Amino acid sequence: MGGNMQKMMKQIQKMQAEIERIQLELGNDRVEGTAGGGAVRAVADGHQSFVEIHIDPAAVDPDDVEMLQDLVMAACNEAIRKSKQLAESKMAKVTGSISVPGLKL
Repeated sequence: MGGNMQKMMKQIQKMQAEIERIQLELGNDRVEGTAGGGAVRAVADGHQSFVEIHIDPAAVDPDDVEMLQDLVMAACNEAIRKSKQLAESKMAKVTGSISVPGLKL
């Protein structure tokens, strides 16, 4: 019984190290969301934090600020969706179908 427990603990430690490595990697990964044919571009890292927002000056119409706001929102939402998918995909390679409480995706 003790041998199985040691083996399981080693597997858990290996999984934990791999999760930590992926978390670091996700901080360096970049995904992009665009809207308005690329007039607005939002870039997020693998932790769902925005790292860049680009707005083409041609998209800025003082008479239609609401459209620009909608474009920024759409680009940001797309970037966050892609970031979550990336994180889930990378973590699934390590955890499979195991649910890890407290794991920040």
